[in-house]
Amino acid sequence: IAKETAEIYAPLANRLGIQWMKIELEDLSLKYLKPEIYNAIYHQVEVVRKEREAYMARVQELLEKKLAEYGVQAHIYGRVKHLYSIYRKMESQNIAFEQVHDIMAFRIIVDNIRQCYEVLGVLHELWKPVPGRFKDYIAMPKVNNYRSLHTTVICLEGQRVEFQIRTQEMHEVAEKGIAAHWTYKEDGSISQNDQKKFQWLRELLDLQKDLQDPAEFLDTVKLDLFATDVYVFTPKGQLKELPYGSTPVDFAFSIHSDVGKQCVGAKVNDKIVPLDYVLKSGDTVQVLTKPGSKPNRDWLKFVKTSRAKAKIRQEIRDEQRDRALSLGNELLTNEIERHGIQAGKYLKDDKLLEVAREFHLKNAESLIAQIGYGKISPHHVVVKLIPAELLIKPEPSPAKTGVLGEIFQKVKKRSKSAITVGGLNDVLVAMGKCCNPLPGDSITGFITRGRGVTVHTVDCPKVLATDPDRRVEVSWDDASDLSHQAKIRAVSVDRPGILASMTKTISNLGVNISQANIRTSSDLKAINIFVLDIKNRQQLLEVVRALETLAGVISVEQIRS
Repeated sequence: IAKETAEIYAPLANRLGIQWMKIELEDLSLKYLKPEIYNAIYHQVEVVRKEREAYMARVQELLEKKLAEYGVQAHIYGRVKHLYSIYRKMESQNIAFEQVHDIMAFRIIVDNIRQCYEVLGVLHELWKPVPGRFKDYIAMPKVNNYRSLHTTVICLEGQRVEFQIRTQEMHEVAEKGIAAHWTYKEDGSISQNDQKKFQWLRELLDLQKDLQDPAEFLDTVKLDLFATDVYVFTPKGQLKELPYGSTPVDFAFSIHSDVGKQCVGAKVNDKIVPLDYVLKSGDTVQVLTKPGSKPNRDWLKFVKTSRAKAKIRQEIRDEQRDRALSLGNELLTNEIERHGIQAGKYLKDDKLLEVAREFHLKNAESLIAQIGYGKISPHHVVVKLIPAELLIKPEPSPAKTGVLGEIFQKVKKRSKSAITVGGLNDVLVAMGKCCNPLPGDSITGFITRGRGVTVHTVDCPKVLATDPDRRVEVSWDDASDLSHQAKIRAVSVDRPGILASMTKTISNLGVNISQANIRTSSDLKAINIFVLDIKNRQQLLEVVRALETLAGVISVEQIRS
């Protein structure tokens, strides 16, 4: 729960602009995910709290006097930054707590925008600003409508202190989120301009509709929730806010889905740039389009926004579905005509719909697509679609009566496989080299055109990135006694006899070593790589545990790829 909170709910609260909730969720997540670090930072903050509070009181007094000289009324609040933000700074800069110089921050609340800039001028007159630390979120608000001026200055005694300057309305929105934005509207209405500001919320809902795979939806949403911002302009001067690292393709999809789909090139600051060009704040971007063009699968390698990724994947799926429909229709037609029957009579929607429902599908089109994807055999459809007396009895052939049989007839294996695909064990199967699954692992299959089914572990990152429509249910054949190769790395001290001890231990467990590679590292440790013939995951675990008990063995792990 703490990990989910840190990865999803805290960033979502931030994106909604609910700062108090974001701070509370981040601190609680850190407390349970990394209790030792949390407690260490908490106690270190407490040790210096009185000293820092006294320091902030001096800064506040000095600033109030200076603002009074200029006739500016302001409410000033000092605070020590919350624990998670201190942790993030320590982690990102690889520094100790004592080296975090700007753990103090002030909020200055004034009556109007003009006074925000007046206060900024007073601050920079009093103390030197730190270069690169000024941000004007009033002129360019964040996507959650957060507005404020941020600056960090070298304050009393050379300490770095951050100041945030905003109006009362801005402060309410910053603390309470986007809902507070409309409390300042007398009629409670939402203008078209306001709707554009919160367009990302609607896009989040659209994503949920477009991405049917929950894991893919979660991964995609994380991209936007954690993104920092880049501000770019359209040729007409309209401001667009995009995640850091965005490209012209991301920009194109932010304008409209059709613009993104038909994008063929881009100009940045009047110069032609490649589509994977990384945009910088201040760039003016012009998208070049061509009617009828379609997204390229390679775009997925460099686009950053969840909207672009979702729309590109959806377009690719639609194209694959069109191909599946064409192939499925052809396969079913051929299967019907193989029995000397005219296919047209039986390819009507009403007849196919009855068969589709028997396969728990909602319509005839889904049935045809599943045939094209290779998930349903056209033979199985025909025997349900056409009376048995009209059919020619086929010669017995397991591949023609099982799921995926029609797709894989040309790639059947002569030897029995350790994997069954839809009940068949004579389908061409390859193990994913990225995760090297072993019997006992939870697995899934991915239909590879012309190469049968590739088997992956269910949590393999590569299979999570594949089209869900091309995944197929697979299982281990418990009756199979085939062995599988597994590679392990054993790090040990470099001394005589250690290799003999390891090989003897492996051999005593009835495991064959098909390959061994040994080298010595710069710190005089022996790196032993063994390729083993393993029956299942349990046997591999036994080998790992046995090796770990040997004197001189430092660590043992499986090499997945």
